[in-house]
Amino acid sequence: MTAPLTPPPPPHEPSSHDPWQAPDTRYPAPAEPRYGQDGPGMRTELLESVVVTVAVAVLGALLGVVWWWLAPHVPLVGDVDEQGSWVVYLKDTEGEQAVGVDGTFTLLALAFGFVSALAVFLWRRRGGVPLVVGLAVGGVLASLLAWRVGTWLGPTSDVLAHAKAVGKGVTFSAPLKLGAKGALLAWSLAALVVHLGLTALFGPRDPEPIYGDAVPKDGYGAPVQ
Repeated sequence: MTAPLTPPPPPHEPSSHDPWQAPDTRYPAPAEPRYGQDGPGMRTELLESVVVTVAVAVLGALLGVVWWWLAPHVPLVGDVDEQGSWVVYLKDTEGEQAVGVDGTFTLLALAFGFVSALAVFLWRRRGGVPLVVGLAVGGVLASLLAWRVGTWLGPTSDVLAHAKAVGKGVTFSAPLKLGAKGALLAWSLAALVVHLGLTALFGPRDPEPIYGDAVPKDGYGAPVQ
């Protein structure tokens, strides 16, 4: 009587925790994420910022001309007192022309800020901090230039000489003055708000990271063989 034959042991299957186990080639490991190309270098962005600052600042001359053309005139009248000295006073003490001068400048600055922000966005849709800084600084410089240009184009600031030139009791226009100095920030504020809104709505988005080929899975989330 012979003993039964014992079947040979099964081949050793490597453990899933075996450090020497070769990776399963059926399911390749995900590749490193690949992102879109980086934007231009800082030097290029700074150069673009300078270009925007200068271009916006130059537009301030146009704002000054339009302000001088559209701003209401403040009427003044010259007279001679008992001592024979010339005095100048407002013809209409309850008039709102002075407020209209400030309001005209503010509205025009807001419009110019909108247009400049739109132009910068169409030129460089990706935006960037240097570009926004250039737009803000250019708006302030443009407003200062517009203020000076409008004052220079307006009536003379020597109201006594002007009153003597036109004669006693004759109405003449006061110098073009900007009473509300806060209007000098209207251009920059409008440009920043508009540019931020356009970038948020229509600006380019960062691309999603691209990984390796995904492993197909069944309805239970298990890999399909």
